[in-house]
Amino acid sequence: MNDRHGLLTQPIGRVLLKMTLPNLIGALTILGFGIVDTFFISQLGTESLAAISFTFPVALIIVSLCIGIGAGVSTYLGRLIGSGQPDKAKVFLHDALLLTFLLTTLISTFGSILVEPIFSLLGANDSSLPLIKNYMLVWFLGAPMLTLLMVGNQALRATGDTKSPAKIMLYSSIINFVLDPLLIFGIGPFPRMEIQGAAIATVASWMVGLVFAINLLVFKSKVVDFPDVDMQRIKYNWQQLARIAQPAALMNLLNPVTNAILMGMLARMDQAAVAAFGAGTRLESILLMVVTGLSSSLMPFVAQNLGAGQHQRAQGALMLSIKFIFVFQMAMYLPLILLAEPIARIFSQDPTVIEWLSFYIMIMPAAYGPLGVIILVGTSLNAYHRPMYSLLLNICRLFLLMLPLAAIGAYYGGIKGLLIALPITNAIMGAVCYIVARQISEPLHIPQHN
Repeated sequence: MNDRHGLLTQPIGRVLLKMTLPNLIGALTILGFGIVDTFFISQLGTESLAAISFTFPVALIIVSLCIGIGAGVSTYLGRLIGSGQPDKAKVFLHDALLLTFLLTTLISTFGSILVEPIFSLLGANDSSLPLIKNYMLVWFLGAPMLTLLMVGNQALRATGDTKSPAKIMLYSSIINFVLDPLLIFGIGPFPRMEIQGAAIATVASWMVGLVFAINLLVFKSKVVDFPDVDMQRIKYNWQQLARIAQPAALMNLLNPVTNAILMGMLARMDQAAVAAFGAGTRLESILLMVVTGLSSSLMPFVAQNLGAGQHQRAQGALMLSIKFIFVFQMAMYLPLILLAEPIARIFSQDPTVIEWLSFYIMIMPAAYGPLGVIILVGTSLNAYHRPMYSLLLNICRLFLLMLPLAAIGAYYGGIKGLLIALPITNAIMGAVCYIVARQISEPLHIPQHN
């Protein structure tokens, strides 16, 4: 675990490009899961599309947990590698994966028991609840595999290896793509399982991906050790992980919570708007794919350089990334104005769904440049061991701006008013985050443990 990927020595732009290109493949395949599921399920009708849309915020709660743990793993593992402590890094990763499995299993168990009360609270009607239950019971069963896979991939990225996680997710995505239509529509010898078939296909693909990840982590890259049980060591490593993971997970958790609130507001106005919003958020993930890929590269780059004491190099990488992503996302918006309705027709034949989804595509990407800045700054603040600053920025964005503006917009302008509030919020907070990025200097002190 030396600087074989050049994070500490090679030109910043070249290293970030080399790391980000595989990340783009990985991000595309991860996001492809949702897009593929949404596309095939949309063929079952608006009711099924609305049902799968209700599952997004709840599923994102567990995903947010592993994103938070992954942020902690990437940051602390990168620091240990950058400061020349590979043996401690391997033991730390073991303890982090153990915590990941235990937490996800606990949450999934409670989620399985409380499926109906949770989704009733979100506004799902009696016809949607059985569909949601069929999907989520299978999804919760596979959730521990998903989190181990995501955190394991983040550990590989922390070493500078972005190609292996991309390959793993590519294989998983192909399996999901093949199994989805077979299980949803009952092609060939497979029974027609509809929305539950999508969940089974997804979990099967996670299982295969996890096998590949374990092989890399344990046998090929050898970035994890299996030490004797030492509760004092485990407690210490969990504490170090929690310093980043807790606020990072909470920060990411705020997004699905906010989406759930917005979806509840839309459900009280029009179920077709819920279906459109669900499809729009999945599509948004594709449109922000470059941001996702670059942020996954930026975190280990910043963490390793801070661990090596190269603070100016770390901040230089952040500012270069911000400038690139702002220009890139704003340029991407222009063709979307013309393609909004054709894209919407891919996901639904319902005229009302097409109308709302077209409107979503026309207005939301207008502020994806500022949103990219928000994401990159939040990622870097975690690497600087300032996760509470990142959390505070997200709280301000979602609860002090987005939700109040959405409520005002819904009151005066209905569904359109609610949706317009979202890009306005991102534009304001993007400017704030740019100012924050220019003020970042040195990381907070990390205590040493022998």
